[in-house]
Amino acid sequence: MPASVHPSSYVDDNVTLGEGTTIWHFSHILGGSRIGQNCSFGQNVMVGPNVTIGDNCRVQNNVSLYEGVELEDNVFCGPSCVFTNVVTPRSGVNRRGEFAPTKVRKGVTIGANATIVCGSELGEYAFIAAGAVITKDVKPFSLMAGVPARRIGWVSHAGEVLRDDLTCPRTGEKYEVVNGQLRRVEA
Repeated sequence: MPASVHPSSYVDDNVTLGEGTTIWHFSHILGGSRIGQNCSFGQNVMVGPNVTIGDNCRVQNNVSLYEGVELEDNVFCGPSCVFTNVVTPRSGVNRRGEFAPTKVRKGVTIGANATIVCGSELGEYAFIAAGAVITKDVKPFSLMAGVPARRIGWVSHAGEVLRDDLTCPRTGEKYEVVNGQLRRVEA
């Protein structure tokens, strides 16, 4: 199934849209951006220029993904979450040469109104709570909340909060913490 773009949205030249991707109302995909298969972009989304997005990503309403942002597969960006592209912006100072990359690894969930300060890497399957402000790298499977965000727990591959026994309540998968990192226990 080819990509679907609502008539109120714009897709610039030199953009790659994967099969099954849907772009809804009032969005703009800027040149040089590459979007994978089966992605969904809500209303008023801006992507680019030169942004890379993997397969099966969901970007909700009112999100801007600036140059330097990279989303791997299966990333969820909640409504009105914010990505910055410069650490110390000033209106009167040109900082375009200072864009810092932001890498969002596979399976990450970013809640509504969360802010991701550029230069950060969000580890696989991390869960960023609504309204959290990420100012540094996030370990895989971390549950992050607050301003600035701190790790308040762990989440499973399925996005469920893990209790003390580190067993996913949805799937029964077991996890362990090794050297400060969560990982699945192989059966």
